[in-house]
Amino acid sequence: MGYDTRFLGKEYAQIISCILARNNVEVYLGQAPIPTPALSYAVVRKKAVAGIMITASHNPGKFNGIKIKNSQGGGASTEVTKRVEQYLGKTPVRTMDCAEAIQAKRIKMCDFKADYVKFMRRYLDFPKIKNARFKVVQDVMHGSGGRILEEVLKGSQIRLTLMRDDINPYFDGGKPEPVVEYLGGILNKVKREKFDLGLVLDGDADRLAAIAPGGEFISPQRILGLIILHLVRNRGRRGGVVKTTCGTMLIDHIAEDLGLELYETPVGFKYISDLMVSKRIVAGGEEAGGIGVQDYIPERDGTLAGLLLLEMMAYEQKNIKQLLNDMERKYGRYYYERSDLELSNRALDMNRIWSIKSLLGEKVVKVTDYDGIKLTCEDESWLMLRPSGTEPLVRAYSEAKTLKKAKALIGVGERLLKN
Repeated sequence: MGYDTRFLGKEYAQIISCILARNNVEVYLGQAPIPTPALSYAVVRKKAVAGIMITASHNPGKFNGIKIKNSQGGGASTEVTKRVEQYLGKTPVRTMDCAEAIQAKRIKMCDFKADYVKFMRRYLDFPKIKNARFKVVQDVMHGSGGRILEEVLKGSQIRLTLMRDDINPYFDGGKPEPVVEYLGGILNKVKREKFDLGLVLDGDADRLAAIAPGGEFISPQRILGLIILHLVRNRGRRGGVVKTTCGTMLIDHIAEDLGLELYETPVGFKYISDLMVSKRIVAGGEEAGGIGVQDYIPERDGTLAGLLLLEMMAYEQKNIKQLLNDMERKYGRYYYERSDLELSNRALDMNRIWSIKSLLGEKVVKVTDYDGIKLTCEDESWLMLRPSGTEPLVRAYSEAKTLKKAKALIGVGERLLKN
C-alpha cells in the first residue's frame, strides 16, 4: 500500500490498510509518500498478491483515486477493476484500529524508497554516468518524485537542481501534469541558466517530459524514440516496441529500421504492460509520457526514463538537442498536438466522423476505431477523437509533418466536437 503527496493520501492509505488487515490480509504500508513505480517494484520484491496506490496521478488537487497493481507490478486488468467496483456499497465494512493492527503485525510499516533507489542504480550503467558533467534540472511538480533523482545520482558529477520538490497538495492551482501549459518555470530556467537537460515528472512520478537547451519542450513521443534507439544501439536490447493508437509515426519508422516488431494498443499503459509480460519488449510508451523498459517491472517510470536519457547522452557524448536532431534527420520530424474539450453531456456522433473521406485536402486511407476514432491520411498525418478515461472530456489528437498542419487538424477536431 502506497500513497503520493495529495491531501489526506496518507490517511486514506491507512484506512484501506486497516480494512484489509481486519479482513485477514497482511499489509505492507509505506511510511512516506512514494512514486507509483516504487510501489509497483515493492509488489514484486515482496512477492505480494497486489498493490494499491492512493493517487490521482496528473489530475488537479481536488481529486484523489486508487491504482491497483497486479502481482507482476503492472496495472490491474479491466476484469479485476470491474470486479472490485462491483463490491462498492454492497458489503458492510469491517475495520480495526491502525495502531492495534501495526502492533499485531497485520500492518507492517516499510521503506519502499530505499529498495527502489538501489534498483535504479543497478539498472543504469552508473560508471558511464558517474563522470559525466551534465547540468540538469528536474521539476518534480510538488509530486512524490521528491528527491529520488538526487539519491540515484549520489556520487556522480551530474550537477542537479530540483524545482518544486516540496509538498503542495494544491499543485500551484494547476495540475501536476508534464505538459507545456504548466511548465513555464522550467522552460525559462533551462534557457536562462543554460542547462543541458530539463526533466519533468507528474504527480506520482510515473510519467515524464523533457526540456532541451534553449527551453525547447521535448514531447514524450520523441523521448520514447530516443530511449528505443539507446537501448538497442548502446545497451544491446532486442525485441519489440509498443505504442498506443495515438502514438507518433516516428516509432513506426524507428522499429522498421531497427528490425523490431511494432505493437499498437488502445490508450492506457495497462495494455502496454500486458504486452511487456507476454512478449519480449524493448520499450513501450504512451502519448502522455508513461514509458516502460525491458528487464524491469511491466510498469511506466518517469524517473528511470529520464535517467536513460542522461545515460544516452553519456554514451554518445552528445547533448539532448544533438540526439534529437540526429534522430529526426534519419526518421523524420513529426509535430504532435492535443486539445481537451467538454461535450456538455452531448453524444459524439461516430457515424458522422466515420464518413469523412478527406482531411485538409488529404485522402483518408485508414480508419481505426478500437479506442475512439482515428483518421489517417496518405501523407501520414492523422486526427483522433477519444473520450478520456479519467476526466469528463473528449481529447482531440493530431500529428503531421508541419506544426501548422497539426494545429489545423486539431481545429478540425474541435469543430467536429463543438458541432
